[in-house]
Amino acid sequence: MKWMRLIAQWLLSVTLMAAGHAHAASQGDYVLGPGDIIRITVFQNVDLTLDARVSEAGTISYPLLGTVKLGGLSVSDAEKKIADGLKTGNFLKQPQVSILLTSVKSNQVSVLGLVNRPGRYPLESGSNRLSDLLAQAGGIVPIQGSDTVVVSGKRNGKPFRKEIDFPQVFAASGTTEDFPLENNDAIWVDRAPTIYIYGEVLRGGSMRLERDMTLLQALASVGGLTQRGTAKGIKVHRRDAGGTVQILEPGMNDKLLANDVVYVKESLF
Repeated sequence: MKWMRLIAQWLLSVTLMAAGHAHAASQGDYVLGPGDIIRITVFQNVDLTLDARVSEAGTISYPLLGTVKLGGLSVSDAEKKIADGLKTGNFLKQPQVSILLTSVKSNQVSVLGLVNRPGRYPLESGSNRLSDLLAQAGGIVPIQGSDTVVVSGKRNGKPFRKEIDFPQVFAASGTTEDFPLENNDAIWVDRAPTIYIYGEVLRGGSMRLERDMTLLQALASVGGLTQRGTAKGIKVHRRDAGGTVQILEPGMNDKLLANDVVYVKESLF
């Protein structure tokens, strides 16, 4: 019916307007820096419309005002600065200045390793958390990517590195913070830890080491033992920090470590 279509169209327009206001609000908090490209417009003054790139010194050249330093200012503060300049210079009585961020170059984060779309991504206000940037990069590669994410960069001028147990960010009992990122941070997702199982098992080879995986769980993951295999005397070859290989005989409920090599021998009877 016609009235239902009208209501649907009205709801759609409201939704789009709300999304637009939310985007504008997030842009308003964004801090401008070198390389950012902006479009400046002044209401009812088309001749003052300008597409500009923020220079390495953080400045742009603007009609009537000359060189204006915008680097380090939020978009909202940059709008106010240009408006104040036009007003105090007696060029306009009540200038209404709008700045649209068309290309982000200054505030970026590198997302590397086992993510679906590695690369450099803009760091915008309101979307500067670790989960936001991983989402932009398409998420961690399933099965292959590690749960532990490394964030490196600088804090207070000093090198900074933090390992984050990412699933704990969203776990019901988790206390890990959805870490806030800063300009030029790098996110690294390593390959998931691996163990190796061979001997009398149905599907030997390498496999992902799941969190807190026990020997029993690992054997179940490869289909269990063959008819000739025995659960007695299973050996685990484990390399310590010094590079020395130790041969252990763990219990079924003992936890395995990354790069463990599990050998299941053949029964003698």
